[in-house]
Amino acid sequence: MYAALWHVLPGPWWAKVAILAVIAAAILYGLVFYVFPWIGELTTPQDATVG
Repeated sequence: MYAALWHVLPGPWWAKVAILAVIAAAILYGLVFYVFPWIGELTTPQDATVG
């Protein structure tokens, strides 16, 4: 799968690395600011005390 993605992207290797870095950053941004908070609202927190 990664080889197919590498061959589909245009440009030299440094441009491919830059494109993949931007894609990875966009995925992480979406997870941290949209997916994880949404999942956090669905889960019930455990009431725990540390003593």
